[in-house]
Amino acid sequence: MATVDSTALPWDRGVVSELNATAAALLGLLHEGPQTGGQLVSAARERFGSFFSVTRSQVYRELPALADAGLVRLGKQGPRSSQQYVITAAGKKAFKTWLGGEPGPDHLRSPLILRLVHASTLTAKQRVGLIDSAKQVYNGEHEAAKTAVKTAEDPYAKAIAEFGVARAKAVLKLLDSIPKS
Repeated sequence: MATVDSTALPWDRGVVSELNATAAALLGLLHEGPQTGGQLVSAARERFGSFFSVTRSQVYRELPALADAGLVRLGKQGPRSSQQYVITAAGKKAFKTWLGGEPGPDHLRSPLILRLVHASTLTAKQRVGLIDSAKQVYNGEHEAAKTAVKTAEDPYAKAIAEFGVARAKAVLKLLDSIPKS
């Protein structure tokens, strides 16, 4: 879904349709203060990367659209020509509207699951490598999520961390159920 839509509600200078999830993620991160595109990519990876991926290309595609719509404005110029973005009052309003809206269906987008769907085309050795590699990743995610549960200071962060634990366990159970040969 596009960030900007000429048939939607005016927020400020432009008109904005229902925010897409990536645009909303960026506006949410900008509530914490001005950030450059690179900082937003890092913050997204750290904050919700285990359950919602935001790529560098998505960030740099969304920021100009959000600026054109008046939801963010340019902030200070940083080192090496990096550009900070600042959420506007209209951006805060659009984000709050998005937060209060219906969440809609979740869509799992997992490169691992996609590979597993096509794993029958791999050799036995490649399948073993894929599964062993994935187990390492998800064991790490499991440990990180357990640590996040212990250190969470608010109930929402704790619930999300517990979801991370359950998700990692589910993927590990899936991987254990797949024959390697």
